[in-house]
Amino acid sequence: MMDAVSTALAPILALILIGYGLRRFELIPAAAWVGIEKLTYFVLFPALLIRTLGKQALGGAPWVELLVISAGTLTVAAAVLLLWNRWRPRFSGPTFTSVFQGGVRFNTYIALAVAQAFYGPQGLAMGAVAAGFMIVLINLFCIAVFTVWGDTGGEERKSWIREVFGNPLIVSCVLGWLLSLTGVGLPGVTGDTLEILGRAALPFGLLAVGAALRPAAVRGHVGPIAVASAVQFGLKPFAAALLLYHTGLSGAAAGAVFIAFITPTASSAAILARQLGGDTQTMASIITFQTLLAFVAMPALALLLPA
Repeated sequence: MMDAVSTALAPILALILIGYGLRRFELIPAAAWVGIEKLTYFVLFPALLIRTLGKQALGGAPWVELLVISAGTLTVAAAVLLLWNRWRPRFSGPTFTSVFQGGVRFNTYIALAVAQAFYGPQGLAMGAVAAGFMIVLINLFCIAVFTVWGDTGGEERKSWIREVFGNPLIVSCVLGWLLSLTGVGLPGVTGDTLEILGRAALPFGLLAVGAALRPAAVRGHVGPIAVASAVQFGLKPFAAALLLYHTGLSGAAAGAVFIAFITPTASSAAILARQLGGDTQTMASIITFQTLLAFVAMPALALLLPA
């Protein structure tokens, strides 16, 4: 099992390292990566989600089990972090928002790439279904935390509450579900167009993950990194494994949702920290450390993957 996951992770790690090298040696200008991130987030990744969900027959998907596992695991992680901050408030408010994102968010690009490599098209489809649930819940949790602890004003909060309902990933998941469940599917050239765009989503997303790495920033943020990573690679995988056992979910659906809970936090968390009044330096350190740690932790945690 560990060898299989390591094999699946190898090309993903290669793309991340290529992205880091391209930025580190300035083969692609720093300003261009902002555009690449926006292209991936607003166009390529939504296209992948709509096509993946829209072309699948999701009527028989284990919706209830996926929702229970996703919502249950995320709620446990969020509650533990909030209680920990209540009883042991060691960090400033903005720093806590980074710790929270580091323990709750997941890297969608890595999760879907591994699910596809490990389980094929069915793994990608089930991973997209689970991601839809998690993206909605995670954004609601994180915006609530920024509202309380973020160093921002009321105007920014209102704009970001509106963005929850206009989030391109949320909208694309809902649209994909509707296209599938209503039987409309992807008519005409829509499917081919979305397929071409969607093929670029994971490679570009992984390159952007690598470009966002800041190894030199890790020093000085040991405490926040330790707390966030303990939840990300400790609490969440075991909570998900327990819920998988109790729901009886198995196969590609179980594997895909579990993989999402053993990935590092999302690289987009740094953008949210910057725009919502979080601690951007701490967030960058957590993202970098967890991304590097994931390629050791994920093969080990894969031993918990359902057969």
